[in-house]
Amino acid sequence: MDVDSDSDISVFGDEDPRVKGKGKGKASEKPKKGKAKRKAKEQAYTWEASYTRSWDTVQEDETGSLQGAVEDLMARDRRRRLLAPAAAIRRTIIRHLVLILDLSNSMVDRDFRPTRFDLTLRYAREFVTEWFDQNPLGQIGVVGMRSGLGERIGEMSGNPQDVLRSLSDRAKLEPTGEPSLQNAIEMARGSMSHLPTQSSREILIVFGSLTTCDPGNIHETLEVCTKSRIRISVVALAAEMKICRELSDKTGGKFGVAMNEGHFKDLLFELVPPPAQQATIRNAGSGSGLPPADLMMMGFPTRLPDTSPPSLCACHSDLKSEGFLCPRCMAKVCDVPTDCDICGLMIVSSPHLARSYHHLFPVKPYEAVASLDYTSQTTNACHACARPFPEVHLSGVVTEGLSPLGRYRCPDCHHDFCTECDVFVHDVVHCCPGCGK
Repeated sequence: MDVDSDSDISVFGDEDPRVKGKGKGKASEKPKKGKAKRKAKEQAYTWEASYTRSWDTVQEDETGSLQGAVEDLMARDRRRRLLAPAAAIRRTIIRHLVLILDLSNSMVDRDFRPTRFDLTLRYAREFVTEWFDQNPLGQIGVVGMRSGLGERIGEMSGNPQDVLRSLSDRAKLEPTGEPSLQNAIEMARGSMSHLPTQSSREILIVFGSLTTCDPGNIHETLEVCTKSRIRISVVALAAEMKICRELSDKTGGKFGVAMNEGHFKDLLFELVPPPAQQATIRNAGSGSGLPPADLMMMGFPTRLPDTSPPSLCACHSDLKSEGFLCPRCMAKVCDVPTDCDICGLMIVSSPHLARSYHHLFPVKPYEAVASLDYTSQTTNACHACARPFPEVHLSGVVTEGLSPLGRYRCPDCHHDFCTECDVFVHDVVHCCPGCGK
């Protein structure tokens, strides 16, 4: 018996043509509704639509290579570096940051993969690691917002392992209730009230909700933070809120709304370098608006080897062999940089101080070479890694900071570097191998 593929089939014999046609019409309508429902279920979240054809964002060249797409990404990083000021800017190298995380019910939404909460924890751990690498003399504390309260998750510490340990226990950070911006900011401000004037006070808020449950007037808290010179930066995951914009604008911080996972990470890592020091209103004729420079007393400790006799440390009262001796009171501490618990001296190591120094005098951006006709120091290999440059005989136009010859020249020593060495010098070494500046 010949039967259409989309018609109803009777196992008891031939069907009436009228019944068959009627059943055929119903069967043709049901799959359409079923397909629409399945399609709605398959794309229930915004991130699913962005990942359906993600391969379209990467364009191949004529030879089928992806080198052009990689070069475009590096060109964007170069353009961002060229727009940054190359002159020396007064910055605070001793930073104190309080990271406020939204732990409300809104963080369980799945518009960020896998959830806002899981992605925030992962990016927060990466941010802490990079922040301490660029600011070894700083300290970070962690505060959470849930159930209308501000909860202290991690104390202010200069040891990155302590901060990462407080962010690693996911069970203790489970989202619940509503957030409270005022309670969290007041708790963060209280933990930084005793800090000296030469150190910066910063608050970074990762906010995923559209509401805040505050016990009082949050604008009064904003005025107190402005007088205390506390800089507040907000990264919103849902939408822009007027109070979040005011918190950032009036305190000199940054505000941004994350559009996707990559943009969320970019907004966080833009806050890793120390911000420029804010100018203050001073009396007429006193010169610059910047506060006067303060001299700080620091001590360089003596490191004890693992073979030294065990002794108690002054910070945890643990019996251990390795450690550092304070140069003033000879007390033993576990890690540096830290403040001595006995005499209060700030103990740092010379590598930490050197790594904080490069923010004050950044490496000048290298110039993209468009032609080799005007230089007398033309070489066939990179000055840093000695790899030969690609053999390109035609000169082109510099677009978005990308050299058509793959050469980037230092404006002081006039040595040429390849693309990889250019990125490595400015992001890792922070010192030109040719001139040492």
